[in-house]
Amino acid sequence: MIWSTVSFSIIDALWAFLAFCFILAFGLYNLSSYLPKNYNESFIFVIFQDLIRYGKTKQNLKRDDWLRVFDVPKRWFWHFYAVSVSWSACLLFLYINNILQDHPLPSWLTWIMAFLTGTTSTVTESHVPQVTTCLLLLLLWVHSSRRLLECCFVSVFSNGVMHVVQYLFGLVYYFVLGLTALSSEHSRRAPGPLFSQLTWCHVAGCILFLLASWLQHHSIVLLAQLRSGKSGNVETMAHKMPSGGCFELVSCPHYFAELLIYISLCIVSGGLSFTWWLVVFYVFFNQALAAQLCHDLYKCKFEAYPRQRKAFIPFVF
Repeated sequence: MIWSTVSFSIIDALWAFLAFCFILAFGLYNLSSYLPKNYNESFIFVIFQDLIRYGKTKQNLKRDDWLRVFDVPKRWFWHFYAVSVSWSACLLFLYINNILQDHPLPSWLTWIMAFLTGTTSTVTESHVPQVTTCLLLLLLWVHSSRRLLECCFVSVFSNGVMHVVQYLFGLVYYFVLGLTALSSEHSRRAPGPLFSQLTWCHVAGCILFLLASWLQHHSIVLLAQLRSGKSGNVETMAHKMPSGGCFELVSCPHYFAELLIYISLCIVSGGLSFTWWLVVFYVFFNQALAAQLCHDLYKCKFEAYPRQRKAFIPFVF
């Protein structure tokens, strides 16, 4: 097998664990509809729902007042992308500085990478700059920058909330994601100068990244327009039935686009990176759960909601 020689590092174990957690959460959520009613009112069920829901999907959840102490505004989503923009830019700067100026990476960063990847080799020791690593860090920065701008200037957030655990997880998530991109330096080393390493995987991945980014941006604009008038001013905070664009096919095209973005990063990594496939596996179930929650809410709230719409992936699910 292609991956038979790949060792299972700590960073792989981390992504595998996250994927397993969301597979379990997705399965339990779908199973809960078949369980007795008294289960849905149990303390364990409420805690579970409190941890997987956020924003509009959490508004009708019956919770004790003490659980609301752990709520933080959903509009704080922009914090995630601010962290990601800063962190990915920092890593990209350090990596390019190593390539152009032959400056070694900080000792704390090489120690973290050695711990996560299980290898003691560093960029300085290889003296072979990796175009894959540069592209991954650059695309992460572009993606995070766009999402930050959308959160600040496009999206119209209501008074929706998320659990503080979800908030802390989001902050740590983008920190680990940047390290995952940098870890590609330790996976496959390509010979030759930087630009001579470009392959069809890099080109195809970047094209898919741009298309998926456009789809996500267009979907977010359509969602924002549900709350603003022709003048662009916010007119309502109510949740309306989305329509237009890919909303005619799925309830959450922006979540589907998020999956495509991570698939594009996997392609950029060569399509054979075990680590990045674990990341895609995690993103799939993470976004599938969020999409299913929104889809179920729309079907319950809007009597005329199109029954042919899928939740997440067009024509499939």
